Amino acid sequence: DSEVEVSVSDAGVGIPDDKLKRIFEPFFTTKSQGTGLGLSIVRTIIESYGGRIWAENRSSRGATFRLILPLMKPHLS
Repeated sequence: DSEVEVSVSDAGVGIPDDKLKRIFEPFFTTKSQGTGLGLSIVRTIIESYGGRIWAENRSSRGATFRLILPLMKPHLS
């Protein structure tokens, strides 16, 4: 029942609200040379381990990406 949370924040301009809702969709990109697969693949991997990931804009400035993964129970011999 334990989990770990990891968050990464920046102090940039944040993510526009209309894009924030879509950044984990396959093939969605804001880069001219991007494929739009990176965050989609990350989400798939995290969810396959029972976790979740999301992004949100900070109230002051910038954005934060958060992910939560369940901790594995140690194997006892």
